[in-house]
Amino acid sequence: MPRTVVVVGGGVIGLSICWRAVAAGWSVTLVDPAPASGASYVAGGMLAPITEAWPGEESLLALGVESVRLWPSYAAELAAAAGVSAGLRKDGTIVVAADGSDRAELDRLASYLDSLGRRVEVLRARDVRVREPAIGGPVRGGLAMPDDYSVDNRQLLDALRRAISGVPHVAEAAADVRAGRVLLASGRTVEADVVVLAAGAWSGQICRRLSKVIRPVKGEILRLRARVGAVGPPRRTVRALVGGRHVYLVPRDDGGLVLGATQYEAGFDTTVTVGGVRDLLADAERVMPAIGEYELVECIAGLRPGSPDNRPLVGWLEPGLVVATGHHRNGILLAPVTADLVVATLAGADPPDSLRPDRHLSSVKGSQ
Repeated sequence: MPRTVVVVGGGVIGLSICWRAVAAGWSVTLVDPAPASGASYVAGGMLAPITEAWPGEESLLALGVESVRLWPSYAAELAAAAGVSAGLRKDGTIVVAADGSDRAELDRLASYLDSLGRRVEVLRARDVRVREPAIGGPVRGGLAMPDDYSVDNRQLLDALRRAISGVPHVAEAAADVRAGRVLLASGRTVEADVVVLAAGAWSGQICRRLSKVIRPVKGEILRLRARVGAVGPPRRTVRALVGGRHVYLVPRDDGGLVLGATQYEAGFDTTVTVGGVRDLLADAERVMPAIGEYELVECIAGLRPGSPDNRPLVGWLEPGLVVATGHHRNGILLAPVTADLVVATLAGADPPDSLRPDRHLSSVKGSQ
């Protein structure tokens, strides 16, 4: 059995794999020029597989539900290892509709979830406002998802970095990843029994077999904070449909609010656009009018790692090379289950067929 592992990528997936692999007895080295600074740092932190359920993606829903089930123990164990909170909130999610068409879309979602046996509560507009007084405007009712949680992604990343503080860290960018070997941008090589590729949107740039599989998907978010005298943030995560567009508002313990998220196919561009900021604020203000009184703290964009079928790739790409990438919007959500799957894979288990990396590689099979 191999005993040394190099993890390429210091986002929530890579850091979680490092932590769990060390706990399982592996000798681990992390390769990343700036851990905890990519899409995981930008994220809203929603743990919402039920809210984001979509017909045809039932296997992804099941994986997300399993990961949410793992989240309380994952967060508690991480807090114990790190000595700080992992930032988990279990207040649930409310989804609201801004107009009649949006209401009809939520009704379809409720019907679909009911057909799958997933717990959802249909709310009238009055019920929404009673539960979350900050919600106002022409809301046409909503859905309550008590089993969808959230996490403060930056608290989480801080906890993960503390938990793996003893792991050797190579603070350089990887230029090429192959079985058992990582070529760094400086020309140096790092070797191990197994390389785990968890480099998010950059995975296809440093592993040629994934160059046509993993793509960057840009997302912009805003960070706000309630000023003195303003209505405070909602207690739960609020997701809204506003004229068919999706917007979310995720509360933080310090009175902050994360507002997101746009989605663009824009390559590796991480600039924040005026149009993106305008649309996010306008849509959020439709369902939470008090947001206009908030302080605008930060505008930032990140790159999600997209895959052709929106499911991650987890498992052996070839002997000596395991991949854990392609999580798209679900990296934070799927961190616990992905880390467990990778550690089990290293120990000889097989991940689910629905996540096998080779499902997308027929067109580039045999490339190196």
